[in-house]
Amino acid sequence: MHTRIVSAIGSISRFLLGCIGILLTLGISTAAVAQTVFTKSPVPAPMPLSGFYLGLGGSYNSANFGVQHVFAVGTSDVFDSGGTLVQQGSADGPPAPVFMDPRTSFAPSFQGGYFQHFENSKWLWGAKFSYSYLNITSTTRNAIIPQVGSFTTVPGGVVTPFTGNAYIDYSQTTVRHQMAFMPFIGHSFERIFVYVGAGPTLSQLRTDENGLIGFADISGTHTNVSGAPQNFSGTKWVYGGAGTIGATYFFDRSWFLDINYTYAMTRNHTVDFSSTFNNPNGPNSTTLTGTLVGNSTWKVITQGVAVTINRLF
Repeated sequence: MHTRIVSAIGSISRFLLGCIGILLTLGISTAAVAQTVFTKSPVPAPMPLSGFYLGLGGSYNSANFGVQHVFAVGTSDVFDSGGTLVQQGSADGPPAPVFMDPRTSFAPSFQGGYFQHFENSKWLWGAKFSYSYLNITSTTRNAIIPQVGSFTTVPGGVVTPFTGNAYIDYSQTTVRHQMAFMPFIGHSFERIFVYVGAGPTLSQLRTDENGLIGFADISGTHTNVSGAPQNFSGTKWVYGGAGTIGATYFFDRSWFLDINYTYAMTRNHTVDFSSTFNNPNGPNSTTLTGTLVGNSTWKVITQGVAVTINRLF
C-alpha cells in the first residue's frame, strides 16, 4: 500500500514538472516573438520627421497706417477776358502730415511650406510662404496742405506774395495683398511643434487723394485757383519685413492645425501725382490754367493672427 502511494506521488510530480516546463517554454517563446514584432514594426509617431504642406484658413488683422506725408506744388497762368496773359504764379510748401487711423479686418489666408527635423533631434527647420487678402483701408476727411507762394504781374514784373493751401476732400491709404516668405526654426513635442521665423514681405499698397483743390488767399480773399476738384490715385508693390511665432497640432500624420502671430512692416514708399487744370471762373472774369503736382509718402505696419488647416504631403 505504501509503495503504491509513493509511486502515485512520483507520477503526479513528474506530470506537474512537465506542465511547468511546457508553460515556461511557451512564455519564453511568446516573449521572444513579441519582442521581434515590436522591434521590427514600431508604433507610428504622430508627427512625421519632415514634409511639404499646404494650408487654408483665415486671419484677424490690424493695419497701422501712421502718418501720410503729402507734398503739393501748384502753378498758374492768369488770362483776362480777352485772352491776354496778365499774371503768373506758383505755390508749394513742405510735406504736410495727414494722420491716418488704424483699421482692422478679417481676411482669407493661404500658406505652403516645408519642415524637417535635424538628425536624431527634436529641433527642426523649415520655411513657408503665406498670402493674405487684407484689403484694409483708412480714410481721413478734409485734409489741409499749407502752402506759400507768389504771383508776378505781366507786364511789369511786380511780385506779390500770398499764402494758400491744397484742400483734399478725402485721403485714403489701403493695404490690399500681402505675401511673406519666412524661414523658421522650431522644436517638436509629440503632436506639437512651436516655431519662430522672419523674412521678407511684398505688399500691394494704394493711395487715393480725392477732391483736391488749390486755394490762394489773395488780398484777403480765399480764392479757388484750380477750379473743379481733381482725383489722384496710385498703386505700388512694396517690399518689407516680417517676424512670426506659431504652433502646430498634428491630428494625425497627414493633417495639422497651425496658429501663428505675424508682425510686418513695409518700407516707406512714394506715389507721385500730376494733372493740369483749366478754371474759367477766376476772379474779375479771368481764366486760370496751370498744373497740380505732388506726391504722398507713407508705410504701413500690420499685425495678424492666422489659423489654418494644413495637409502634409
